[in-house]
Amino acid sequence: MSQLQGKVAWITGAGTGIGKAAAQALAAEGAGIVLSGRRRAPLVELADQLKAQGATVLVKTGDVTRSKTARNCVDAIVARFGRLDILVNNAGLNIPERNWRDLQPEGADAVLQTNLSGAFYCVLAALPVMRKQNDGVLIHVASWAGRFVGPLSGPAYTASKHGMVAMSHSINCEECVNGIRSTVICPGEVATPILDKRPVPVTKAQRAKMLQPEDLGDLVRYIAGLPPHMCVNELLVTPTLNRSYVAALRQAHVKS
Repeated sequence: MSQLQGKVAWITGAGTGIGKAAAQALAAEGAGIVLSGRRRAPLVELADQLKAQGATVLVKTGDVTRSKTARNCVDAIVARFGRLDILVNNAGLNIPERNWRDLQPEGADAVLQTNLSGAFYCVLAALPVMRKQNDGVLIHVASWAGRFVGPLSGPAYTASKHGMVAMSHSINCEECVNGIRSTVICPGEVATPILDKRPVPVTKAQRAKMLQPEDLGDLVRYIAGLPPHMCVNELLVTPTLNRSYVAALRQAHVKS
């Protein structure tokens, strides 16, 4: 029997990148899959692929920056499956304006609302169901920028991901007594479409040396399948060729 047979997983930002890879990995372990995101077309395409492989899939489009979206999605999940075991909080974005000089309120709002408020709304919607089950796994895709402050990701993205890290740990502070585990993953560079928003283009050769979406999907699968008595609070993972380290080495050599 597959490891997650009978479990139900909700993945936000599921149309591409890490969300898509996580959905594929969890479906391969037998979980029922709920795909959500703003764009319906990639969700339906992925749903068709998963169904062809024998998975049970529900598609729910919507904008997670609206709290009602998360509540409606959980209501639909409970109506369809009767339970919710895994939430993968993956929806996120960044913008090209990555310094205080260029940042505008509209851009900051877009990043903070999607990356942090949206994650909060999904957690708030999922927790009551998980409490009733006395069981549940929350997995949040943060960033290296959620642990280390630097100029690459920009102030809005960095602040939002630091907030996500704090959010996840605060869940464990309260919900551990309810059998609920929260994990925040802080990956370094991952070759996903969000790289297209970089002010400095990333080459194909550079992307090939980064973490791949499938790497993160496999981590999500592993965390989701851990025994109920085990909680991975935080996971920091980078490419072996960590370009932030490389840049620091070059700077050190220049100074020396």
